[in-house]
Amino acid sequence: MERKLRVGILGATGMVGQRFISLLENHPWFEVVTVAASPRSEGKTYEEAVGDRWKMQTPMPEAVKSLVVMNVNEVEKVAAGVDFVFSAVDMSKEEIKAIEEAYAKTETPVVSNNSAHRWTKDVPMVIPEINPEHFEIIEAQKARLGTERGFVAVKPNCSIQSYAPVLTAWKEFEPTEVVATTYQAISGAGKTFAEWPEMVENIIPFIGGEEEKSEQEPLRIWGQIKDGEIVKASSPVITTQCIRVPVLDGHTAAVFVKFAKKPTKEQLIEKLVTFRGLPQELELPSAPKQFIQYLEEDNRPQVNLDVDFEKGMGISVGRLREDTVYDYKFVGLSHNTVRGAAGGAVLCAETLTAKGYIKAK
Repeated sequence: MERKLRVGILGATGMVGQRFISLLENHPWFEVVTVAASPRSEGKTYEEAVGDRWKMQTPMPEAVKSLVVMNVNEVEKVAAGVDFVFSAVDMSKEEIKAIEEAYAKTETPVVSNNSAHRWTKDVPMVIPEINPEHFEIIEAQKARLGTERGFVAVKPNCSIQSYAPVLTAWKEFEPTEVVATTYQAISGAGKTFAEWPEMVENIIPFIGGEEEKSEQEPLRIWGQIKDGEIVKASSPVITTQCIRVPVLDGHTAAVFVKFAKKPTKEQLIEKLVTFRGLPQELELPSAPKQFIQYLEEDNRPQVNLDVDFEKGMGISVGRLREDTVYDYKFVGLSHNTVRGAAGGAVLCAETLTAKGYIKAK
């Protein structure tokens, strides 16, 4: 690459925007040159706009502190100085759909962390290790938008990262029924304990819209491209419960699986630890070398010990055992704001760059 691609962050002052900025510090391919947010932050330096709301464990990168925040609604102006953008805007679903397509129509690719376009028929929703071939639908989307290089691509919900990759690794054994309960960190709501004191020593057994996403989004990831749209898979049948727990980062899933073809425990573990995808083959900058690790100890995976596996881009699995009702059960863990949010989007952008969809303007 002759020069780093110029990146803009839409919604740069929020938690996911901050995570993008921290992950992209010293990135070998991408450089953050533009930060955009709501009109109330416009004209301030990034450091001034964020103020005491910096939520990352690492310090704010020096390179972004003095960047002047632009108005995210001034689409042409923001798009003029970047090769592509990451989207983490906090708006209504319809507003997000409209603004992301507006950026795409300026011939600026949009890699989104938002849910608004996850069910748009010609927008790829991708976990790069699982369904990078879905990026091929971009050609149909560009025809609809009337663009040559502009498009929208999205990553899926953070809640499915702790079990969808596992089920993908076991695809040949044909999972037919899945019951998953996810125990989800407060950062998934963009919060810290200081901002959400009622979550301390508390559990809330409801997260709006999360169960439908957790049941349906894996099926779209496992779907097929037909006649210019992505048609979701019909199996396995998935039912979920999603619970907010007093953890800062890390979504844990307790999962029960029924298979059409009964595997052994040894076969299942072998499929997990050898599972590789396109990011590993291409050795992309953010790709974990080991996508899924299996932990033999009865008390693993644990958030405190395992959430940062492979810098938060890997999946940890443990407690795999036969079940009395289903065939097997296991516990999975993923980092919800790294693999499940900004990191997953960065890996999508790296894959899109490697496949030639994102280039310098």
